[in-house]
Amino acid sequence: MAKKKKRKSLRQNFLSGRKIEARELKKNLSIKKLVDGYFQSYNSARLSEACQLLTRKMLKSQNSATICLTMAGALTPAGMSGMIVSMMKAGFIDFIISTGANLYHDMHFALGLNLHKGVFNIDDATLWKNGIVRIYDTYLGADTLIRTDKFLDQITSFEKDAPRGAISSCELHHYIGRKLLAKAKNPEISILAQAAKLNIPIYTSSPGDSTLGMNMASYVPDGINLTIDPNLDVLETAAIVMCAKQNGAIILGGGSPKNFYMQTQPMLWECLGIERGGHDYFIQITMDSPQWGGLSGATPSEAVSWGKVNPNELQNTVVVYADVTIASPILFSYALSEANPRVQKKLYLRREEFMGQLKKEDKGLYWWPDYEKR
Repeated sequence: MAKKKKRKSLRQNFLSGRKIEARELKKNLSIKKLVDGYFQSYNSARLSEACQLLTRKMLKSQNSATICLTMAGALTPAGMSGMIVSMMKAGFIDFIISTGANLYHDMHFALGLNLHKGVFNIDDATLWKNGIVRIYDTYLGADTLIRTDKFLDQITSFEKDAPRGAISSCELHHYIGRKLLAKAKNPEISILAQAAKLNIPIYTSSPGDSTLGMNMASYVPDGINLTIDPNLDVLETAAIVMCAKQNGAIILGGGSPKNFYMQTQPMLWECLGIERGGHDYFIQITMDSPQWGGLSGATPSEAVSWGKVNPNELQNTVVVYADVTIASPILFSYALSEANPRVQKKLYLRREEFMGQLKKEDKGLYWWPDYEKR
């Protein structure tokens, strides 16, 4: 009798979730009604969960999580700069880690250099002969690259206030952003320009792996002393995470930018002896699968084993297996319609303060006192 009662209770528990509704679509559905009412199963349900997590927890108050946006894959050539700028202006993104390519292509839009819709099934040799560069189904003229390079060359080689010596990547990006604000045709839709305006730091996990990095390298033979110091990037991002009350990320794609953010926690506990417990929130939109190694070694649960995600906060993690260009506009639109704007944290201006705190708390290599018992 007790077993039957327990089985019945267990069955009721399994069937206690929200009932799946077969609803007809209606005209003029809002983003909220679409996500809340129609995204019920599979990855639509994961996207709905991501929307709830972002708006109800990560963005809930002015003292809420410090949110990092990471970007991998060719997102800015697909026209996503403006969407990300909208999130930045609302105070929903506190710092960014991106591939250099995304930042380089962001500059085209700021400078008024056009990209065009094309097709992916075409003879690329014909494109090359006609001076056209292809990013899947997006076309741009080779002259767009040259004109962007010339802008970079002008501001980094000849401007009196150009940075020199070994600097963090966010210092370089902030400088480029300021120049775009002053000189570019459309700075209002540029991630780099608006980050400089709002004092949002932007880091690149692989500084040399883009045309932006290639341009920086091309100045070396000319005797221009300007280099990106990856050590500064590692320390500054770890310091930002260490000083935050709570930490969370919106991860678009995966790759190096994702891992660069996730490694801040092992950098703290493993290398500096500063235990912060792991990240508190985790939203990723990806098409990768863990069994191929394409998730940068960190599904949320796997990340717990590295000390990257707080084991007590696994309920505050969501992975949406979907195309970033489809899912992220929905996530961003939902957040902009449902969450109140936040005061800008202006983390770029606080880097020196955070680095001082990191130096103060650094205990050296971390050793578990009860290691043998584990």
